[in-house]
Amino acid sequence: MTKRKMFLRMITASLLRRRSRMLIALLSIAIGATILSGLVTIYYDVPRQMEAQFRNYGANMILVSADDQPLTGENVEAALSLIPAEKVIGATPYRYVNAQMVRSQLSFVAAGTDFDQVKATSPYFVVEGEYPSGVRQVLLGKEVAETIGAKLNSVIEITYKPTAVLSEAGGELNPGATLAGSAEGFNQNLVYVTLTLGDDLTIASLEVDASLQTPEYGGQCAEEFFTSRFLGKALPLTFGEDVDGVSGATITSEAVVNAINNAQVTENATALTGATLSMQVTGILDTGGKEEGYIFMSQEDMAALTGERDRYDVMELSVSAGAEELASYVDQINAMEAGVTPRLVKRITNSETAVLGKLQALVFLVTAVVLVLTMICVSTTMMAVVTERRREIGLRKALGASDGSIRTEFLGEGMFLGLLGGVLGTALGFAFAQVVSVNVFGSSITFQPLLLPVTILVSMVISALSCLLPIRQAVAIDPALVLKGE
Repeated sequence: MTKRKMFLRMITASLLRRRSRMLIALLSIAIGATILSGLVTIYYDVPRQMEAQFRNYGANMILVSADDQPLTGENVEAALSLIPAEKVIGATPYRYVNAQMVRSQLSFVAAGTDFDQVKATSPYFVVEGEYPSGVRQVLLGKEVAETIGAKLNSVIEITYKPTAVLSEAGGELNPGATLAGSAEGFNQNLVYVTLTLGDDLTIASLEVDASLQTPEYGGQCAEEFFTSRFLGKALPLTFGEDVDGVSGATITSEAVVNAINNAQVTENATALTGATLSMQVTGILDTGGKEEGYIFMSQEDMAALTGERDRYDVMELSVSAGAEELASYVDQINAMEAGVTPRLVKRITNSETAVLGKLQALVFLVTAVVLVLTMICVSTTMMAVVTERRREIGLRKALGASDGSIRTEFLGEGMFLGLLGGVLGTALGFAFAQVVSVNVFGSSITFQPLLLPVTILVSMVISALSCLLPIRQAVAIDPALVLKGE
């Protein structure tokens, strides 16, 4: 029989003779290994799980224009090309305009977007009904729906009047120039004006669009008896001095004066004619945020409403990456100088970083405490074994056994227990991590093959360290004292 086989036989025999004590030590190591492997598995899987959870809270990066011009598909694609496609969960474009509902004399913010991307970047949106799936369909914010009394499948009319197209001549006031402008009137609804200047730069003609004002009062400001009061007047005007208001429509009258004073030279007199679309309500949006005050429509409908395509105000991105990686993407996009400015949504990225840091620190702390408790339990058990085997150890030393052989035997027993406990703990730890992941995050985790040797190695090291004090006590046994009287 070789020395190695003899050594293994001695260890196994010693363990089997003291099954109850060694079972306690084995369970202690197994429990420690279970917590270690389970928490380490969770530790490495937490960033992925947390990223998935935080993506439910919306975009973590936005792209806006670096100048006064709107975003276009070209510069947005250039920015997105710097982010790996597999990292981009969703990229949602938004175009915002001020749209009116003439029949109810109300105005709201209309947003043109891609609803497939909205579902990816804003999964927290709660929709009663369905997202629009075709043209001439809208998703109403809850606040808008309650204000206008709209229900699912209702049909509403939305009007958009674009701002004036400024002249490239610098907007100089020359004879015959056409000016267009707008100002807020009653209930913050806009009043539009279009005017031309005569040879002496006074107002030669004036048209007022007060369709969003109350017909019986503010609507009178569009009639000739009021608009004629402005003819022959020089800009700027002072309300109440140069022009008197309409009785009962003071707010609208003053808005007309403000719109004239705000008017700018436009290239054509039809710049403010706009468009009106009849839209079906397919869903009502409930978010508890500002989105409830918006009207969402497809990009195709926004283009039909405004007459402009491939124009965005902001692009919201949901990127599967940590704070440092996101910051690197921001630096790359800024360095590209493509007319796009990236910005991180700090309330998302900062919260994600803080939660991950605290959770990972908690994992380290719990793991350390469990391993210390495991060492104490194993060490206590082995010390009890040494006390129980005092006569045996004394006899062996009296027969010539060296301190090294005694150290080797006890260390071998401890490391053998660590090996068994590590194997058992790895399997139980993965099951533990799986249960935690499914119940907390709602998704399963994958087994990390490297975790098996690491857990076994740590378990054996912990067991070896736990045996140091018992071994020291065993080596210190004096054969003369323990065998006295034998």
